[in-house]
Amino acid sequence: MMETLKSSAIWLPAYLKQLTRRPKRQPRQVYFSVCDHFEPYNRNADAATANRRIQKWLRHYPGIASRYLDSDGNWLRYSFFYPQEQYRETDLDLLALLCREGFGEVEVHLHHDGDSSGNLRRTLLDFKRTLHEKHGLLPLDRHTGEICYGFIHGNWALGNCRRDGRYCGVDDEITILRDTGCYADFTLPSAPSPTQTRKINSIYHAVDDPLRLKPHDDGINVRAGGSGNGLLMVQGPLGLDWRRRKFGVLPRLENGGLLANLPVTRSRVRSWLRQRICVAGSEEAIFVKLYNHGAYDEMSEAFLEGGGLAGLLGTLTEVCAEQGLLLHFVTAREMVNVILGLEQGLPAGSDFSDFRYVLRR
Repeated sequence: MMETLKSSAIWLPAYLKQLTRRPKRQPRQVYFSVCDHFEPYNRNADAATANRRIQKWLRHYPGIASRYLDSDGNWLRYSFFYPQEQYRETDLDLLALLCREGFGEVEVHLHHDGDSSGNLRRTLLDFKRTLHEKHGLLPLDRHTGEICYGFIHGNWALGNCRRDGRYCGVDDEITILRDTGCYADFTLPSAPSPTQTRKINSIYHAVDDPLRLKPHDDGINVRAGGSGNGLLMVQGPLGLDWRRRKFGVLPRLENGGLLANLPVTRSRVRSWLRQRICVAGSEEAIFVKLYNHGAYDEMSEAFLEGGGLAGLLGTLTEVCAEQGLLLHFVTAREMVNVILGLEQGLPAGSDFSDFRYVLRR
């Protein structure tokens, strides 16, 4: 409870300010993605348990996802952010099979502690080459030919932003991510963790600042017709849910998390849409990026076997239809391609899927 209150003090002023400054242009397009902290070895699982967890996704996900199509006739292609420190070749072969069948893409997740700049740089370069060269994963930058990746930081500690210095150790991490081919960070929001930034419900560029504990605490919003330097930060929705109240009085946190004990409701979907995360100057397109820990046993049971995924997709589709919104299912990579296309001034609804970052076919 105390951690939640401290976190709220960080981001609540921005949230209250946001309530008075809604974009005037009504949205028409919704780009939706699930970015999963996919950790099959969590809780010290052995190889057999991890394999079983991955096999469950191969067995259940395609049948559920293919029943729900967006306005383009596509099903949801999942974004698996796989931890580098849990890498096993056979596990990634299985996920690569699911991806080749059109049901997802793999990106980079990392838990580390007491790390150094040099070691982090080597770790990221080695891992992205392994994913691309051994498994045919990760896209190429069509301008440079570089292998690129999306990133989620373990324990939310991006840029060594915890006051106790745990779970990272690298002050110039944002620069290293950019230098090693990271096209965007998808870590946020992290509330109720104190690693949450003051800036919320935004798409922006962050740069390292040696004088700040949390260098990505603020940044320059991505804008149509503009250009930005720094690491692209793609945030998910963060706000207050007055329909769920603690002690019947205090609103609960809505941070876009898919949890086993928190079903997706129409009010939650409306809350995600209401945050109006967008590219400035192109407010007719909004972005909804959720997060999950789908390899956890309790989550996969609720999500895949207990109807959670079907409930999410069905409810999302219904609410978007009621609001006259065109729904587009996208991967993390495709979401960034859309953002970059809008930044270049192209109209929402265009085919942005391979605008800059392209998968090897």
